[in-house]
This record gives sequence, structure tokens and C-alpha cells, in this order.
Amino acid sequence: MKKNTGKPKSLFLDDANTCISTDLYQLTMIAGYFEHGINHKSTFELFVRDLPERRSYLIAAGLEQAVHYIANISFTAEYVKYLKELPVFKNVSNKFFNYLEDFSFKGDLYAVPEGTVIFANEPIIRVTASMIEAQIIETYLLSIINYQTLIASKASRVVFAADGRKVIDFGTRRAHGPQAGVLAARACYIGGCVGTSNVLAARELGIPPIGTVAHSWIMAYGDEYESFQDFHNVFPDNTVLLIDTYDTIKGAKLATKIGMKLKGVRLDSGNITLLSKRVRRILDEAGLGHVKITASSDLNEYKIAQMLAKGACIDSFGVGTEMVTSKDTPALGGVYKLVEQEIKGKVVPKMKLSKEKETYPSKKQIYRFLNKRGLYKKDIIGLVDEEFDAEELLQPIMKKGKLVYKIPTVKQIQKTVEKNMSRLPKKFKDLNCKTAYPVTISRRLKKVMEKIKSGHIAF
Repeated sequence: MKKNTGKPKSLFLDDANTCISTDLYQLTMIAGYFEHGINHKSTFELFVRDLPERRSYLIAAGLEQAVHYIANISFTAEYVKYLKELPVFKNVSNKFFNYLEDFSFKGDLYAVPEGTVIFANEPIIRVTASMIEAQIIETYLLSIINYQTLIASKASRVVFAADGRKVIDFGTRRAHGPQAGVLAARACYIGGCVGTSNVLAARELGIPPIGTVAHSWIMAYGDEYESFQDFHNVFPDNTVLLIDTYDTIKGAKLATKIGMKLKGVRLDSGNITLLSKRVRRILDEAGLGHVKITASSDLNEYKIAQMLAKGACIDSFGVGTEMVTSKDTPALGGVYKLVEQEIKGKVVPKMKLSKEKETYPSKKQIYRFLNKRGLYKKDIIGLVDEEFDAEELLQPIMKKGKLVYKIPTVKQIQKTVEKNMSRLPKKFKDLNCKTAYPVTISRRLKKVMEKIKSGHIAF
């Protein structure tokens, strides 16, 4: 198990490539800013406009990789040369490319800790830096935060549906590429899974690697029980057998012949609810009440809840495709918007006025209120200098480009999720929740918006 050093990890991306792991228009914009001397101190905020369908909350995730990216972004001579030779940059001065060679992030970063329950329009990350520094990091931040937040949120729903039973990430083979599989494993663990089938993620993150056996193992043998015996001989302390390759009931009976060292069986097809009851009876009658039953096969939170409601005898769930792709809502609409600039010593709030895409201006904080029972009562999105008798969610992560925050382990982040979910009223955790958690904006923030709309604050 790898020791946590307190330093942020990328998990997969070569640090040298981070500078061009972005959209081209980020680079053309910063070139334009540079050429015209537009590099004011600016603040951007990353938030989700609307919660996905059938979601009543999100679990913030991906901050560690975001911090790693920001702390390490730089432009090598090789990549500066590549950009300089692109036709789109033919009219850009050499001074800009010299600037890139010395580039580093020197700004401030605030964020809600990973594992925090958040809602629509609440800033997950706030960046204050020179316009160029704040702009260039947009694409990567959105990519890493949107994806991990989406998957951690999905995983938390699956774990909630499992009602205390274990959930394991089995999704790497269905993730959108090997790199996504690693990030998904991290997000799923944050969301409450007990382990992952992804060995790289397990090693890098220090979380349990978990696996059983594939149907091909059984099919490679002429005799099903012989395949069980051989697997047990090699893995006597971790014998979890897949029993549905041919006939599940027969497979269960054969599995009992392994005896008391049998650890578990897995069901991956058929009417798993009914089969689990029959298999449980077979195991118990053989004196193997300790043997656990794992279910897999395209599971999601709705299927799991339905199976358990019908009395399925299942101890753990291996969930893959539906969880690591968030199949029912496979994208999160997080955005990164300019909210404030400092121009000639004057703070100028910025606000997008587009219909249906209006944004809130100025640097903001999330103020979270608890009721008398210690449960979440409401949130107020307000200006950073407001005072409420509430918890302030956005915390300082980087100051002047330096890390000022101790990076938690994924296990610690998982505990943050557990604490947050225990404080979220049950009605907001229901899988088909139709009630929105109360989030409002402060009176002072409303006044700033009104001044902008009335033209009393210059853009």
C-alpha cells in the first residue's frame, strides 16, 4: 500500500504534457490578452448550473488532481516551439512565447473539500490570479472536476441503495478509456465503495484491490468442479467462485464441496434475486453460513434497491458500467466563469446576462446552516466578506501559487462523504427525490446583481 505523502497526485498524466492538455482557444485567448496587455487580477469560479436529472445533490471530487495540475503546469521548450509553429500563432510576438517559457501559476485557489455535498450554482472552486493564469487552467479544471464529481455522486447513490451492503467498483473495462478507469476508481471509492478491481488505482491510492474470477476460467476446464478446486488450491484464503457459468444451482452445490475455506460466490446472470435466495439456502444447509454472496451484471442503484426490496440475499454488489459512466446521466454541466476583476485599483464585478445562462458576480462563499438536530438546513451563496452563523465551505488551498492545504487521503475523503451524507436529510437522498435542497443568494449579492443590470457598475 502506497504511503500518502501529502502531495497531490495526477494519477496518470505526464507533468510535462499539462501545458497543452487544453483547448486551443485557451491558448489563443491568453496570447491575445498578452498582446493587448490584458492581465488584470481576475477571479473565476467553477460551478454546476443545474443538477442532473433525478439528482438532488452532488459530491465534490477531483480537487487533488486539479491542484497537482495547477502546481505543475509549465511550458517546455519543445511545446513552446510547437505552438509557435502553428499557423494560428503566426502574428503573435516572440515576447509571448518567451513569457510561456517562464510560466507558472502564482495565484490563489479556494475550494470546497473533496467529499463535500454541494448543490446547483454553488462555487466548487474559486481561482484568483492574473487573467492569463486563471484562463489557461479552465479546460483541465472542468474536465477533472466534472468527471470525478459526477462519478462520486453516482457511486454515493449506489452505496445508499445498497443499504449497508458492500459495493465494489468493477467498471474499468467499461470506462471511457484506461485513464478514466483509474479516475473512476478513485471517485467511486470516495463515493463509498469498499474497493476496486483496478490494480493501478489500488496501488496508487492505497485502497483494496478486489476481484473474483471470470467465466473463461471455468470454461477453460472440462469439469466445473475441477476449475473450482484448482482456483482454491492457488488462492485458498481468497476463494470466491463464479457459479453461474452453466447452471447456477448446480454450481452452488459444487461450490459447497470446497468446504469451510470457501469465502464467497458470485452471481452474474439470471434472476439474481430469486437465485440468491436459493443459493443462500444451499450454503446454509451445507453449514456455510459464513460464505458471502456477491452480485454483479449491469447493476445500478435502482436495480439494487428493487432487488433488496424483494428480499435478495446479497452481501455485496460489484457495479461497473452504470457507475463509472454514470450511464443514466453521463455528463455534468460544470462551467468556469469570470466573476470579478481588479482594474486600476478598482474591484469590478463581472456577470453574464445571457438568457438562461445568467451568472452570479463577485467572489463568493457558500454558507451552510444546520438545524437543531445537526442536519443540513439551507445554504446561502453570498459575498466572501459576509458574516453568518454558518459553516463556510470554500477553504484556502493555494496562496500565491503555494500549497497551503494538507491533501487528505481518499480514505479521509470517504469519511468526509460519510459525515456529509449523515447530515443530509433523508428525503434528499431518496433515489427519485423531487424536492430541491434550499439554496438562496444573499441580499448583498442580489444588490450587486441589480446594480449591474441597471448599468450602475461598468463592465
